[in-house]
Amino acid sequence: MIVNPNEIPITDNHIHVDPFNGEGPVKVAKLFYNSGGRVMMIPNKPSWTFNKPFKFNEAMDLTISYVNKINQNTHVKAFAIVGVHPAEFSKLIENGKSYDEAYELVKNSLNYGKKLVEDKKAVAIGEVGRPHYEVSSDELKYQNKILKYALRLAKDVDCAVQLHTETANESQFKEFASFADEVRFKKNKLIKHFSGPFITYKENFGIVPSVMASKKNIEIAISKGRNFLMETDYLDDLSRPGAVLGPKTVPKRTLNFIEKGIFTEEDAFKIHKDNIQAIYEIDL
Repeated sequence: MIVNPNEIPITDNHIHVDPFNGEGPVKVAKLFYNSGGRVMMIPNKPSWTFNKPFKFNEAMDLTISYVNKINQNTHVKAFAIVGVHPAEFSKLIENGKSYDEAYELVKNSLNYGKKLVEDKKAVAIGEVGRPHYEVSSDELKYQNKILKYALRLAKDVDCAVQLHTETANESQFKEFASFADEVRFKKNKLIKHFSGPFITYKENFGIVPSVMASKKNIEIAISKGRNFLMETDYLDDLSRPGAVLGPKTVPKRTLNFIEKGIFTEEDAFKIHKDNIQAIYEIDL
């Protein structure tokens, strides 16, 4: 049976748009929609991608403008997620800032992100967290401080947080859950972006996995349960076409899995609608 995609708000939980280096918001949204996609959760890209290093607030404002363009010019519902990528802190250090100076700059911009959530211009804080590459123990301490600060801000406005971190297994999930517990942040609003299929509580300790939508990942995920989101981490960068996964991937994967009986329609609604609405407190 071929399901009408209009009936399911198929959501890519982490997809970038980039008019400077890629095809831009409207074209990407139309590609997504024509493949069956309906909802895009869009985090801002780092400041260097639009040639204004360390203009963190501008990166957030640009993403809100992209979301508005998508909502005004396509049938896709788009939502902004705003934050300071952990690599920005690394670059501040590389450019001569002390750890304390860099920390204050990032904190100030995360405060701005919180205000954007309060003003209903964004729905979550992210991507924040830790680098996916090796850093010194001193830098890691500060990156963890930033992560916890972001959680405190999100707790104040009761919004979700998308984490960017190193490749995570159960050990990292347990650590991130402990950070949430430390600041009394709701773990069911803490999302591990770029996640493997760590679906059970024993694997994720109550954190929400946003699973990379490769065929194998999603097959494993759905075999364990429906407590996950799907994403591509599409970069919209013409120098890296299709990276990380293309914008058609989530809708095509979902509809194909329904057709093959790997997903039920109820599975698809739970993943793409119920989970998204509960985590972000939005109405689809």
